[in-house]
Amino acid sequence: MDPTEGRGIGWAGSVVFLSGASPLISWSKRSVPTPLLSASRVEPEDAMPRIVEQPPDQLVSRGEPATLPCRAEGRPRPNIEWYKNGARVATAREDPRAHRLLLPSGALFFPRIVHGRRARPDEGVYTCVARNYLGAAASRNASLEVAVLRDDFRQSPGNVVVAVGEPAVMECVPPRGHPEPSVSWKKDSARLKEEEGRITIRGGKLMMSHTLKSDAGMYVCVASNMAGERESGAAELVVLERPSFLRRPVNQVVLADAPVGFPCEVQGDPPPRLRWRKEDGELPTGSRYEIRSDHSLWIGHVSAEDEGTYTCVAENSVGRVEASGSLSVHGEGPPGTTTDSGPRLPQPSEHPPPPPHPTLLHPQFASPLPSPTGDGHGFLQLCGQEFHRGGHLE
Repeated sequence: MDPTEGRGIGWAGSVVFLSGASPLISWSKRSVPTPLLSASRVEPEDAMPRIVEQPPDQLVSRGEPATLPCRAEGRPRPNIEWYKNGARVATAREDPRAHRLLLPSGALFFPRIVHGRRARPDEGVYTCVARNYLGAAASRNASLEVAVLRDDFRQSPGNVVVAVGEPAVMECVPPRGHPEPSVSWKKDSARLKEEEGRITIRGGKLMMSHTLKSDAGMYVCVASNMAGERESGAAELVVLERPSFLRRPVNQVVLADAPVGFPCEVQGDPPPRLRWRKEDGELPTGSRYEIRSDHSLWIGHVSAEDEGTYTCVAENSVGRVEASGSLSVHGEGPPGTTTDSGPRLPQPSEHPPPPPHPTLLHPQFASPLPSPTGDGHGFLQLCGQEFHRGGHLE
């Protein structure tokens, strides 16, 4: 007999739950066949319950409110009951101590989701059951899960030291959570963006294919899901820079006793150490060579022994560079040559005497010829002979 027809034999309804499935409505004949409904009491307009709004699966945050909707139709209007994992859910209407509320619409309302490491009273599989005198209808099984994000990172990032141009990897394993948290990174408190082909984030790792000096800074791993966000301790990325020249020595040619300077300016991180050498050995000791505050090499009065190649060597913990310039010294400088103390004015004793008259030798006898005289037209008169501009004696 169809229990929904309401004929003379009484039936008792029960809800049977199977794990992971919707509740099954089963019916059994009472031990005493007493009339439950009279056919004359069943109205033509009456209908047994039907679920018209199913409760969905939900992922909610601990401590936040949540609602499981359920709406049913039927005549007379069905009563709504809720079951969790097969057990009847007590609501505040029945038990003032209960923290769940049954709303007029039939929805189950949680003012605050309760969830802890040991007690998880709100998490489970829920089913809505609608009843009236004609029967019962059950909704689909709806899971209510609580999002969780632990506090402790399974692996926090550590400091990394690289040189410019080298790859860098910063490791991070986020805290345990449900759902599994996603990982992003911050650099100097600002959200870090991926750069195609250079900066990528995979499985929590921050990877740089080649580093720039501007990548140096403090990095933080950020884990997040709907339960919240957690930040790791900060880790430093140190990007060192190999030495490079801003100014380098050049080849120079100077006169003896003149000053000369070889520039040398470098950059790098950590700051490079600079030293000079001559040829393949160390720079000769003595007061003649001066290393100035800008690292340039200065020689106040050069001499022939200063000729050679001078090399500036710059070195730090990640690299070494060198650059050379040669020095050539030409004979004694004339009076008035510029030195490191400025132009030197000639002294009275340094004025040269007037040039002597030229002495001519006879090409055959290598003996001096008489003093020549000029004719005012570019010729020399010598004993009746003429000496032309071209140097020919006639």
